Amino acid sequence: MGSRGAWARPVGLVVVWFAVAAVAVTVGVVAVTRVGATLSDRGPLGNEAVRSDLLEGRATPDPDQPLVERTIREEFGEMDVACRGEYALGLAVRPDEDAGWRTVSYETGPDDDVDAVFAKRDRSIEVEVFCNLGEPTVGEVERNTLPD
Repeated sequence: MGSRGAWARPVGLVVVWFAVAAVAVTVGVVAVTRVGATLSDRGPLGNEAVRSDLLEGRATPDPDQPLVERTIREEFGEMDVACRGEYALGLAVRPDEDAGWRTVSYETGPDDDVDAVFAKRDRSIEVEVFCNLGEPTVGEVERNTLPD
């Protein structure tokens, strides 16, 4: 009976340790998932993979939502964007032509995000804007050096 009692306590501690570890891992995964979703969130769209109403050219913003406009100014010039709720709209681009910038492409939306690409000799800058709770927000500015 002495040897059976000697094993009961360590086995019980191991079982308790595994249970606590499983709970800790679960809490950690949930916390990291929620924090990651918050940090990478795109406003009210969240992490929805594909919504048919947000496919390019098919989005229909609610006209009752306020239109919130913003001008993004960078070395390339200016890009006017707006949000109507969760839908981004590209309003206008004005490259700094005096400095040698030109517009390569420009997305007007409405879409879940809009972008524009500007180029100057061997450089390009792509600006992506999305709506975060109805506010135009720069999601990414990608700077590249173009091949000769």
